[in-house]
Amino acid sequence: MRVEEDLLGVRELKDESYYGISTLRSAENFNFTGRKVNLELIKAIVQIKMAAIITNYELDKVSEEKKEAVLKACKEILAGKFDEEFILDALQGGAGTSTNMMVNEVIANRAIELLGGQKGDYSLVHPNEDINLSQSTNDVYPTAVRISALKLLIPLSEEVANLQEALQEKEREFANYLKLGRTQLQDAVPITLGQEFSAYAETISRDRWRLFKVAERLKQINLGGTAIGTGLNAPRKYIFKVVKEIRNITGLNLAHAENMIDNTQNLDVFVEVSGLLKALAVNLNKIANDLRLLSSGPKGGIGEIKLPQVQVGSSIMPGKINPVIPEAINQVAFLVISNDQAITLAAQSGQLELNVMTPLLADKLLESLTVLKNGVKIFRERCIIGIEANQERCQELLEDSLGLLTALNPYLGYKLTTEIAKEVLTGEKKVRESVLERGLFSEEELEQILSPNEMTHPGIAAEKLYKEWKIKD
Repeated sequence: MRVEEDLLGVRELKDESYYGISTLRSAENFNFTGRKVNLELIKAIVQIKMAAIITNYELDKVSEEKKEAVLKACKEILAGKFDEEFILDALQGGAGTSTNMMVNEVIANRAIELLGGQKGDYSLVHPNEDINLSQSTNDVYPTAVRISALKLLIPLSEEVANLQEALQEKEREFANYLKLGRTQLQDAVPITLGQEFSAYAETISRDRWRLFKVAERLKQINLGGTAIGTGLNAPRKYIFKVVKEIRNITGLNLAHAENMIDNTQNLDVFVEVSGLLKALAVNLNKIANDLRLLSSGPKGGIGEIKLPQVQVGSSIMPGKINPVIPEAINQVAFLVISNDQAITLAAQSGQLELNVMTPLLADKLLESLTVLKNGVKIFRERCIIGIEANQERCQELLEDSLGLLTALNPYLGYKLTTEIAKEVLTGEKKVRESVLERGLFSEEELEQILSPNEMTHPGIAAEKLYKEWKIKD
């Protein structure tokens, strides 16, 4: 065991532990979720520490030997060597100070080892005086949230783009499959299955564009602002140099915030990001719901499409296959939507120069980014690309419905069309049969009016025929 001391007294730590007394106390105080701080956030903080030590070395604040030890320790952490040392719960009081100090301590103790010392000998490398030099939790933590969010936003955007392309492929594949459209879950006018998927693709394309644009909002950082954004204890040269270094380290086009005080106390940008993630979740939920309805059955439902069969559906009903992937996407959506509420509450709860609720916001935002990335990928790979059309069922339901009558309404008028509808609703005849028996059209004329191309585009179906019909009439 080794002994460390702070303002509150002395504590013993295991010799093998790289975290220190601050982390130990925090671990005792915060044990809410059973989930640790998101590792993407940890990595972002470590990258900030790298930028800071390089900048402080260039400003003659630390020795080259110390800088090299710290950089090597940081690189080892980024490689995953010390993941188990980051023990703190995701939810904490203190605006993220506990997480910042945990990273400071792990880096310091590993650097001490690399310099030949014993963990806890902070005369060699100090968590506050060296690793946290020219910084505060209040500029490090919000900057790290932005960096980690941007890092997760990139693969999410790629998966959304892939989903859009998969939906567009289905749009092309199903372009000529005429089916019954539905409004309020009741029979409506005809549509092609391809047109339905075109709407899904267009919806996701908007989400893709939103994610692309919102990334710009995250690139302004308050690193160098220290405690409240005024930059106290951070040399002016440091403030600009450290942003340059963090750009180089992360590969992200980060920029110095014009007003670091605003950037320190206000978290509305994260509400904006979360709101767009919520919009994506809402759209995914709508598509998943539609797919569940369209594939319902296989005998007692709509059954116009067939979803990939990915697992057995029941422990008691042999042969049952459930739409488990869309159901899981529904739950992903619910999680993201509820996370958005938590993020909103956290962001609105800032007071004066700081928002202490950042740990909750960070946890929920990074969770939403992660589950959406995974969810979109699984949705595409395990569901969308394997969807098949049941063309016979599409045709059967269309022919049995009143949806075809709307195309005839301009020709026959509402009253006569309604009389035909009543006859069809008795179940004795279908639309085509009833119309032909009345001698209203020839078979050729009726086929022309009720062709897929005519009924699924703007204007009156078979408009040339309609003009001839009106002249004759």
